[in-house]
Amino acid sequence: MLVIPAIDLRGGKCVRMQQGDPARETTYEADPVEQAKAFVAAGAKQLHVIDLDGAFGSGENEAAIARICSAVDVPVQTGGGIRTLAQAQARLAAGASYVILGTVLVEDERTARNIIHELGERVFAGIDARDGVVAVRGWQAGTQVDRDALVQRVAQWGIGRIVFTQIGRDGMGSGYDVDALRKVASLAEVRVTASGGARTAADVRELRAGVPPNVDACIIGRALYEGTLDLRDAISAAG
Repeated sequence: MLVIPAIDLRGGKCVRMQQGDPARETTYEADPVEQAKAFVAAGAKQLHVIDLDGAFGSGENEAAIARICSAVDVPVQTGGGIRTLAQAQARLAAGASYVILGTVLVEDERTARNIIHELGERVFAGIDARDGVVAVRGWQAGTQVDRDALVQRVAQWGIGRIVFTQIGRDGMGSGYDVDALRKVASLAEVRVTASGGARTAADVRELRAGVPPNVDACIIGRALYEGTLDLRDAISAAG
């Protein structure tokens, strides 16, 4: 299982939130580029970089994303605020290997399908849910879209990987929602990246032992910044 450290950007700085709530945000002093380099030096084979300002519709961190991509020699997957083909292409032009679509999957199916058609395997679907219902726009807006129905729908559109976050676990250090991940992984022939909840190496081991083989990657954020989980230990736990 691939361990992917997370870098969430707001105002050009590394931040982490609890359950996606801007009022429960912690800002870390590490420069995003130096943090990216440190993750790679510790063994990261891929990075997860999210533009929270883009997701919230309050700005963008394109320059910081480009700096990160140019500073490391591992693939970068990036999301947050990508709602047009031009925006997706700009992230790839900045050096990202993959783009993650979220809100646009729900709000503009035609555009989402066009991006997937044009960019193919370089597009992942970011599906974030509370109690089985999808949330969008940086998790600030609810929908009536069923999580499982959306998983099946995007697979039909040609998506090969879903980044799934159980919002209630994100930033809380309560472990991954293994039951939800098993369900999502069973719905379609897609690969799944688990996100939300890691605090210790035991959480990573539990994830690895409890999910099917198509759940083959996990994202870790707050635990790495706060020191409850060392990246090298996480990589070892993931096998």
